[in-house]
Parts: sequence; structure tokens; C-alpha cells
Amino acid sequence: MIFDRRKFLRASSIGVSGLGGFLLPVMAQQSTVDADTQFGRIRGIRAGEVNIFKGIPYGEDTSGANRFMPPKDPIPWRGIKEAFSYGPAAPQSDPARGSQQDGYESEDCLVLNVWTGGINDGVKRPVMFWCHGGGFRTLSGSSPRYDGTNLVLRGDVVVVTINHRLNMMGYTHFGDMGHEQFHSSGTVGMQDIVHALNWTKNNIEQFGGDPDRVMIFGESGGGRKVATLLGMPSAKGLFHAAVIESGATLRLPTREQGTALGQQVLDTLGLTRANLPNIQDIPLNRLMSAYHSVSASALTAGGGSFSPTMDGVELPYHPFWPEASPVNPEVPVIVGANRTEMTYFANDSDFNLDEVTMRERVAEMVGEENVTSVVNTYRRENPMATPSELYFLAYSDSRYVMPSITIAERRSELNSAPTYLYYLAWETAMEGRGAMSPHTLDIPFIFDNVREHPFTSDRESAISLADKISDTIIQFARTGNPNVGKLPEWQPYKLETRATMVWNDRSEILYDPVGAQREIMQPILQL
Repeated sequence: MIFDRRKFLRASSIGVSGLGGFLLPVMAQQSTVDADTQFGRIRGIRAGEVNIFKGIPYGEDTSGANRFMPPKDPIPWRGIKEAFSYGPAAPQSDPARGSQQDGYESEDCLVLNVWTGGINDGVKRPVMFWCHGGGFRTLSGSSPRYDGTNLVLRGDVVVVTINHRLNMMGYTHFGDMGHEQFHSSGTVGMQDIVHALNWTKNNIEQFGGDPDRVMIFGESGGGRKVATLLGMPSAKGLFHAAVIESGATLRLPTREQGTALGQQVLDTLGLTRANLPNIQDIPLNRLMSAYHSVSASALTAGGGSFSPTMDGVELPYHPFWPEASPVNPEVPVIVGANRTEMTYFANDSDFNLDEVTMRERVAEMVGEENVTSVVNTYRRENPMATPSELYFLAYSDSRYVMPSITIAERRSELNSAPTYLYYLAWETAMEGRGAMSPHTLDIPFIFDNVREHPFTSDRESAISLADKISDTIIQFARTGNPNVGKLPEWQPYKLETRATMVWNDRSEILYDPVGAQREIMQPILQL
């Protein structure tokens, strides 16, 4: 199988089955099913034993006077609203390219999706609340990768996935520009997620869920959102367990950094601080063009820093810098990363590096003065690795693995709820790329969607491992303890032992499994 990352990203981010070889589960005996929410009655689809509701409004349209404002409840509706199809994704596409992610984008994007086995049946099932990836900038919760059907069938849980404001529309800090109404504009995307958690608290019993057993989980940007939620006072009490998958966020932009970025936005739009409120009247396409222009500028390092602002109010602390935020110490946490995360983002040429090129790239990560000691350490720990493999290991460690270990360290030092660390070492094989454990690989294992995923399909070992991982995460959602008896006893992470669950064909608990790499990389990275 040849891996086309661009095709895979496109296929796995739109709400239709059958694209890119990525198929949703096929279910027979479909009928309709109704449920009540606090804002009105909705009608979804009952497919076999699973009730599916898509595109449920949890917030009002964020355009016009609501733009850059905290979320509001949706306007209640009369009659029955159909919830058969995914709702719109948040605005994110570049108008200059003439295409939209998910095929449909709108500022009216505060919608969520629910999969459940029961409707108002008096059963209180654990709730698995998913935060989608794509950094804080792109994608949506409306993806076949996040289909909750298999989780519902496997564990009798309720799965919720959401859309919310992203990029410039969700994370531009105008709060220090003299207009009180914009005081929290740098965090409104995260406020949307809290609003969806409040919707879950108030409505999920109608869908057979337990509002007192909500686990938030997410991968990549979704993991970053989970890490950020752990530090939000407004989210306190709305979730009871958290899973950070490849979500290496230790610190967030400061007010000063956020203001500087906001000024670039105003300059690009031809606005001043005095007439900042006029931004609510500007056409969306013009705003998105400005966003992409600012993001591509050298001042924002080719991707911008449109991330939640550590404003001292909505976010009084950085998530994990210089220590773990003390806001939610009673919440148990699972955190981890994949062994070769960065192979996901690689070009074909990256898999054929020579020694000289490998050392040049490692030097860019760690500095010329450290390159020899780093390469020697990685080669000693991985004696059979090629130059490309050494590069990917060091790169993946610097971006994901070491920050995840740092999160586990600092979270464990709160001496409250347990923290559990994992390391996904199971390898997929792609033609011309060899064995790897790329970014996003954990998603099909946790959602038990390995049969439909191009990384894992047709692999009996993947099906076997998904059985263990998925049940482990379900157990964590149910009890706050991941041990369900299918894997070795997973011990909480402590600095004295550094117990780590290594997920592989033969999963095992290892104590500081990448210790030598950790000891040399963490000081260099200054995490």
C-alpha cells in the first residue's frame, strides 16, 4: 500500500463514507429515532443497535455580533429538527484556493454528534467526549475516523464529537485593545468546547449518558485542547477523566504575544484598534484571507500561533509550564505518544537520508554543539536504525514523546489523581516507507476502527491490539482506572519508577523505556 497523506487527510476529514478506501461500518435495519434536548426535539437514525444524531446545535451562530464573542445558547426550535447529517465545520479554508474543508464551512458551526445505545432509558452510561485534531486551526469532529459506532457496540458508552471555532476566529486576542466586549476573544474556541461540555451535562441523560462520568479525549490538536481544558476553571466539574494523545502542549501564547498577533490581523484588514468592532461586519472570506496571509508570514513562522491565549482569566496558568496547572488535580489523566510520530508528515525523500543529511537535520533540532552526543545516544539505543530512522526517532521525541513525558512528570507531581503514560510502538508498513508508528495511529486503536483504517486494515495484530486498547480506554471512561484485565497492570506514573505502558503486539509495562533518550533530550529542549 502506498500512503498518500494528502488524500488520506482529505478522505478522513469529510463526512462521507467510501473515500480513500476508508469506509464507515455498514449497518442494516435503519429507522428514525427521536430525542429531547433543552432547546428542542431532534430526530436521528437508529442503525442496528446504535442511535446516531448528527449536527445537533449546542450554540448560536457565531457570525455578526457574535463574532469573537463568548458562545451563546442556540435559539430553541419548534417541531422536530432532523439530525441526520454532520453540521458545518468551522471556517478554515483559504478563499484563494477555492475549496472548503469538509465540503461545508460556516460560522454557524457550534454543532455536535452523539452515538448511543439508549434513549432516555434510565441507564447512565459513561460518556466519551472527543476533541478533534488539526491543531487549533483546521479539521472538524465530523470525520469517519471519529465514528463512535464501534465504541458504543463494544462498551455501551455514549460518544460525543464536536465542532467549534478555530484559528483566527477562535483564538485572536483583542482583549488588550480597549474594547471590553472583546476581553476573552483569544479563548472563545476553547469556550465553545466548555459550552459543549455544559450541553453534555444538561442533556446527555436523555441519550442514556451519565453527566457525572464524562471523559474528554483527543489526539494531536485534540490532545492540546484536552490539556488546555485541564487548566480552565470554567470547565471544572464538567469532566471526570482525560486522555491526551500526542497533544504536546506545555505552554500557550501570553497576552503580549496574543496582542502582537491580533495587531497583525488588524493591520492586514486595514483596521485600527479604535475601530476594532468593525471586524464583526467584514465578510468572512476577507477574514479568512487575512488569516491565511498572517499565518504564512515570516513573523508567525509559517503557521501562526493562533492558539488559546493564557490571559489570566479563562486560562490563569499555562497547561504544563513551568509546572502542571493546579485547576483540576482530581481528574485522572492518560497521556502518551507514538514512537515515530513524524513519519506521518514526511516526504518520500525523508526515508532515504544519508549520514550527513541526517546529522544536519538533527543539528537543526538540538544545536550543532549537541548533535554528536544526541546521534551517538540514539544510535547506541537503536543500533539497527538507519540514518532516516534515527532522524525520525529524534524528531518524534523532540515534538511529541519528550513533551508527553514532561506532562506525565508534572501532572504526577500534583500528588492527586493518578497519571498514566503510554508509548505506542506498534508498527504499520507502507510501501517505500517501511515500518513506522506515525502520528494519528492511536485513533483507530482507541475507536476500534482498525478494520476501516488504511494504517491498520487487514492486519490481525491490529484487530487484536484494538481489542485491548479500546477496552482499556472505555474502562478509564467508566471508572477512572484503565485496568480491565486485557493488558499488564498499568501503574500510575511516578518519577521514582516512570512506569510506561508500551502498546505493541506484546504490550508490557516498562520502566523509563526511552530513559537514555530522555536524559539527553529533555535538558536540550528546555521543556
